[in-house]
Amino acid sequence: MQIIYIILLVIIDHITKYIAKMKLSSGKFVPLIDGFLELIYVENRGAAFGIFKNKKFFLVGITTFVVLGMIYYLLKTTNLNKWERISLIFIISGAVGNLIDRIFRGYVVDFIHFYIKDIFDWPVFNIADILVVVGAIILAFSILFFKNDGVVL
Repeated sequence: MQIIYIILLVIIDHITKYIAKMKLSSGKFVPLIDGFLELIYVENRGAAFGIFKNKKFFLVGITTFVVLGMIYYLLKTTNLNKWERISLIFIISGAVGNLIDRIFRGYVVDFIHFYIKDIFDWPVFNIADILVVVGAIILAFSILFFKNDGVVL
């Protein structure tokens, strides 16, 4: 069942990227909350925040290695609590979503832009990035605050 969740999340990620590419790649952008949040098409040829720009083979290799290790761990470890499982499903899904982009496009499609007028400008991101970050936060909280059965310490 865990693999099905991963596949569904990757599909959702790629549907949103497809829509962004179709609707926004011509240079359009869609303000959602004026001065704070907009949809805009960006081709990210690096990793988070654009690091390792144009290092496709390095990024594909590292990501593949880590994802395979995480999938193995998720499927073989029997004493993970539900929050650890959810976190790994999210992280794997996000990593695979962006990995597919890197392999087949040579770049990752990003389209969500959060900023605060002229004060703060976060790099453009996508659903896969959200999955990785939320998964990492859930994993950290699970490790710090939950027993193996998912009960708060």
